[in-house]
Amino acid sequence: MILVLGDSLSAAYEMELGDSWPSLLQERLTQHGYSYRVFNSSIVGDTTQGGLSRLPRLLSEHEPLAVIIELGGNDGLRGLPLEVTRENLRSMIGQSLASGAGVVLAGIRLPPNYGQTYTEKFSDMYLELADDWKVQFIPFLLEGIALDPGLMMTDGIHPTAEAQPLLLENVWQALEPLL
Repeated sequence: MILVLGDSLSAAYEMELGDSWPSLLQERLTQHGYSYRVFNSSIVGDTTQGGLSRLPRLLSEHEPLAVIIELGGNDGLRGLPLEVTRENLRSMIGQSLASGAGVVLAGIRLPPNYGQTYTEKFSDMYLELADDWKVQFIPFLLEGIALDPGLMMTDGIHPTAEAQPLLLENVWQALEPLL
């Protein structure tokens, strides 16, 4: 089992479920002969607190081989204290590793209107956590997507269905070593 714990970037926001990168991940795993199932526990609007509260049950019920943690963007967009977000992510990583699962941490970057100091510290938080815990890391989930208006919805935050294969590639590079 591969558990995806995310927000709207992983929850097929404004698209068909089958077009989302977690659905494409399931197809890729099957094509490569892996028997793992993808359980997408992503919720639009979710925060690290929401993910943290759901994680123990998910780990117990699914006993995943790997947990892809794609959370924090909504924390940042709400301007929540970085230390709260960091501690929630740290706890999710620790719980996942303690359960025997490998972890992929997906980094997020915020729009520049949040100020240089906050946005830099926010991005650095993911790198620091990945280094501290020695987990697989995606520096920026939307790499190659976020600055291409053709791959982003009009809100400028969410990737389109056409961007999902690129998201899958970003995730696959970090996930494949755990398989």
